[in-house]
Amino acid sequence: MEKLLSNLGLKVSEYAYLKDPESSDLGKRITQGAIDLIDAIGFEEFTFRKLAQQISSTEASIYRYFENKHKLLLYLTSWYWSWMNYRLAFAMANVPDPKERLVRAIELLTRQVEEDGGFTHINEVKLHRIIIEDSSKVYLTREVDEENKEGAYLIYKELVGRVSEVIKEIAPDFKYPNMLVSTVIEGARHQHYFAEHLPRLTNVIEGEDAVTDFYREMVLHTIREESIQQA
Repeated sequence: MEKLLSNLGLKVSEYAYLKDPESSDLGKRITQGAIDLIDAIGFEEFTFRKLAQQISSTEASIYRYFENKHKLLLYLTSWYWSWMNYRLAFAMANVPDPKERLVRAIELLTRQVEEDGGFTHINEVKLHRIIIEDSSKVYLTREVDEENKEGAYLIYKELVGRVSEVIKEIAPDFKYPNMLVSTVIEGARHQHYFAEHLPRLTNVIEGEDAVTDFYREMVLHTIREESIQQA
């Protein structure tokens, strides 16, 4: 399946880059090197100078692809959500029961990521850690409204919308499907971070995927209660 995704290509916000990194070997080296370096030292310490040294290139060559490191992070998060969107489409394909589709979606969106090897220049495990730690920095900025007008977050919104449509199949009168889905995605990200760094803020249960189990139960309970109230 992942090779098929690679062949299909992933849709990434054009707002994020000056030149498509997928269009050249250097661009792919920039992407790969950025993921490795941000995962190693954190986004705050990450600079284009350090990245240039990492990939044996120049800062000027990196600036031909990305205006600044914020745009590079936007590109990485956009790539990740596009990848998740494709995986979600395949996970729910040919599944007639909307509840089963929803469960599959929740599991995909809340579980830790494993490296699949479908993209040789993308380490999905490292990128997932970056998403957990740094993805909110993409939109928690003063420029968020302008970037939103430019379509910077469209792919993320499409992902939320895809799952929201399944919720509306199950509970047509539920008023908060987008809110529920974005809560699951953002909340799972925080819970994985807490489990790694601040375990007293979450519940780590040995032998269980507590984050996925919690959000599956929360979503199904919320929808079930809504359906009962509407009956």
